[in-house]
Amino acid sequence: MRKIKNPILRGFNPDPSIIRVGEDFYIATSTFEWFPGVQIHHSKDLINWKLVGRVLTRTSQLNMLGVPDSCGVWAPCLSYDKGTFYLVFSNVKSFDGTWKDTPNYLVTTDDILGEWSDPIHLNSSGFDGSLFHDEDGRKWYVSMLVDHRKGKFFGGIILQEYDPKLKRLIGKAEHIFEGTELGITEGPHIYKKDGYFYMALAEGGTEYNHAFTLVRSKSLHGPFEIHPQNPLVSSRNNPELKLQKAGHGDLVQTQNGDWYAVFLVGRPLTRRGRCITGRETAIQKVIWEKDEWPVLAQGGNEPSELVDAPQLEEFPFKKEPGRDDFDTSFLNIHFQSLRLPVTEEWLSLKERPGFLRMRGKESLSSFHYQSLIARRLQHKHVEASTCLEFEPDYFQQMAGLVCYYNTSHYHYLHLTSNDDGSQKLLNLLSCDQFNITEPLEEMVDLTGEKRIFLKADFNGADLQFYYAIKEGEWIKIGPVLDGSILSDDYVQYLNNRYRPAFTGAFVGIACQDLSGGQKHADFDWFEYREVEIDKY
Repeated sequence: MRKIKNPILRGFNPDPSIIRVGEDFYIATSTFEWFPGVQIHHSKDLINWKLVGRVLTRTSQLNMLGVPDSCGVWAPCLSYDKGTFYLVFSNVKSFDGTWKDTPNYLVTTDDILGEWSDPIHLNSSGFDGSLFHDEDGRKWYVSMLVDHRKGKFFGGIILQEYDPKLKRLIGKAEHIFEGTELGITEGPHIYKKDGYFYMALAEGGTEYNHAFTLVRSKSLHGPFEIHPQNPLVSSRNNPELKLQKAGHGDLVQTQNGDWYAVFLVGRPLTRRGRCITGRETAIQKVIWEKDEWPVLAQGGNEPSELVDAPQLEEFPFKKEPGRDDFDTSFLNIHFQSLRLPVTEEWLSLKERPGFLRMRGKESLSSFHYQSLIARRLQHKHVEASTCLEFEPDYFQQMAGLVCYYNTSHYHYLHLTSNDDGSQKLLNLLSCDQFNITEPLEEMVDLTGEKRIFLKADFNGADLQFYYAIKEGEWIKIGPVLDGSILSDDYVQYLNNRYRPAFTGAFVGIACQDLSGGQKHADFDWFEYREVEIDKY
């Protein structure tokens, strides 16, 4: 029997929401502060997946200017009813501290790969909402409730009707479930089967105690009983599993009647250690007999690295090239920017054909206007490299190759200048908790060199940078750096204080002009190469 290899969506693709429309499967995942918002992956066989689009592509849909790290787009819910695709999402504005600002929106389209509507504001009382389309035509919005009183935070699950004609929620929100003993109850999805309303939940927190739980009721309004073998999927009791943090999931039925669950996982570098590839998406086959609770096909409740595939015709996608020569007029789909869309004002593939021209903006610590594009780190050992032409004339002008987690955690190999522009210098910065260090004893003088090649060898926790004057003749620069600080697990509990950290490591290119002059840099190409195949 053919097998599905987990995770199916590698590198920072959490909170999966899955649907099937005819013979096509689609998964939507969270993107947080990265723009455009909400990744859409497509498959026809549940084995092979391809990133095919993003939903929130305009600032009229998604304005994240100034949002803190790991805020922005949370837990999208993708659904389909009578020819229309629906997507519910949160655009979180603040989360660090007692108060949580979490406005929730709905967008629609009749073409999942086309333009989506401008958003309809639903409410701001919680996050991780979803839309349930009942058989009688009524639609219901369900989400967790934020309760700030006395440090409670998770206030249970609420339900409220959505009127598609009025384009707003109607009636009063009602509490329908307080959560199981696992606590931290969020991410609800509702399904109707055999006269029961089933509700999937994310519980236990999105770390090593995470779980995908299930409850059901004969009424949409409850009361709900808990799955007798709860949770459906979790890694919480087995620290030896390769796939950890299993939880926050969704269910889908194939056209042949088979059921599968998708859910987020993490792949730590060490036993329950740091996950540089962030929270990813995995899949398990589910047995769901009439009137019975769904259970994992292989038994138990732990995620498996290999899963039986459905009896569907295999549909592989063409392997994508690792090198982007910037010879098209549009940006490669794997790149994203921070908080705001790419515009000709700061990035152009047209001004100098065959090059990506980037104009310097604010620092890597800015929540506002950065000139940076990057792609997810999807494998444990990769090499990312680029070719740069840059003529800085002041020390506040920089451009280069960045390994990035958030505004306070990154490693940056870049060209810059001395005070009067008479020297072109190669420097290395490391930022940890906003504390910037310069590991080089002395910057490398590259005055007179027009083309400079930069490379990052990211091997688990070990990150080594290189440069070259002639392509392929790499020279090591700086010490081996700690790449594992670019992870949720490192950032989340620094100095014994919790802070939002929900993304993953990225590799990309950036340009700064802290003088405000918008000095440009030209990048000839960017390459992402997996050095050795991940064993899982």
